[in-house]
Amino acid sequence: MNFIKSISAILFASLLFVGCKDKTNETSSDTTTETATPKVKKEIAAANLQTASFTIKGMTCAIGCAKTIQEELNGLDGVQKATVDFEKEFATVSFDKTILSPEKITKVVEAAADGKSYKVSNMKI
Repeated sequence: MNFIKSISAILFASLLFVGCKDKTNETSSDTTTETATPKVKKEIAAANLQTASFTIKGMTCAIGCAKTIQEELNGLDGVQKATVDFEKEFATVSFDKTILSPEKITKVVEAAADGKSYKVSNMKI
């Protein structure tokens, strides 16, 4: 009976050791992938910097809607900074006017999610 318990304990320990070893390798490779590809923003010349403010209708939550739109805008080439305020239904985008236009920004916001949820209005530059 002791022999069976010893064999079971050794098998369990070896399985645990092998299982943990694989997970450690996966975690470290995921971490290196995330840190290896940071997106570097290009510096925008002051003469080309433009700011647009507009209203976004159709947002239903701060995290799912406003944050998603803000991340999409910040991910665009030529955007220096974008902020979206869910409570005020208001967004402000600082961008390079040689790369982006207010029309392109409007298309990106209105295409977010299913392409039918958000409407941009009152665009002020």
